[in-house]
Amino acid sequence: MTSLVEYCKRDALDAMEHFLRNFSHVPDDKLNWSPTPTSKSALRIAAHTAVAIGNFTKMMRDRRLPYGDEIPEFMAQTAAREVAITTREEAEELLRKNMAEVITAMDDLTDEEAEMVLDTGQGWQMPMSFLMKLPSKHTAWHIGQIDFLQTCWDDQEIYVG
Repeated sequence: MTSLVEYCKRDALDAMEHFLRNFSHVPDDKLNWSPTPTSKSALRIAAHTAVAIGNFTKMMRDRRLPYGDEIPEFMAQTAAREVAITTREEAEELLRKNMAEVITAMDDLTDEEAEMVLDTGQGWQMPMSFLMKLPSKHTAWHIGQIDFLQTCWDDQEIYVG
């Protein structure tokens, strides 16, 4: 039987490769295109995905989530790091780097830590096991956004290889 850590690691890496495969099919002239002025572009979605993986790594390593008064600053820093990514190459490089780091962070969790429950400070808790699944889940959610954007410019191809 595969351990939770091994499952989460494999699933995260698979999601990253799927994301990058689809993102590679975004034409250069569409990287910053969005369907509305307030919608995220494919590049911003990729930047967000990469930065979020880094955030998950920090949470796993610290064994805690941003809490209370820390949240506005955490969100502002996240947004600033996303906006700083301006090329496809930067987004891909950061996603690969942060995914490698989150895999290491998962490896560093003891069995007891993998079972711990983190307080959100917002009236609910997050099991570490859920946080361990977020690199995959979060990346998959954003694969769907890239797929949607591709249909907006009439790319109906399903990229499987």
